[in-house]
Amino acid sequence: MCYAPQFGSAKDPINFAGMTAANVLKGDSPVNHWKGLDKTYYDLLDVREPLEFESGHVEGTVNIPLHTLRSRLNDQPRNKEIAVYCGVGRRSYYATRLLKQNGFSVWKISGGVISFEQQSQVREK
Repeated sequence: MCYAPQFGSAKDPINFAGMTAANVLKGDSPVNHWKGLDKTYYDLLDVREPLEFESGHVEGTVNIPLHTLRSRLNDQPRNKEIAVYCGVGRRSYYATRLLKQNGFSVWKISGGVISFEQQSQVREK
């Protein structure tokens, strides 16, 4: 599908789904999921703001807000894979692209902390 103003907006959900799928298939945005994720294998990176991080995060996670990540690239491990998350996925997408373009082995965790919390609630039931 192509963009045609008379039929739909540029941010049409179908176009977004296609762009997201293309990014994953091309390897521009490698995706992983909480289910089955070995947290000991990855360095977990939360790119939310400190107040968001304090309100709840995955144990063992380092918090580096997205807007400071570029200046803190030297703080990231080059010998270990990094798994990045945020609230729902937007900021972690940007962080993943930034880290990948700077030579890091990185994965975006689909759904962010929201999906982690939902999976945790399902396991408790």
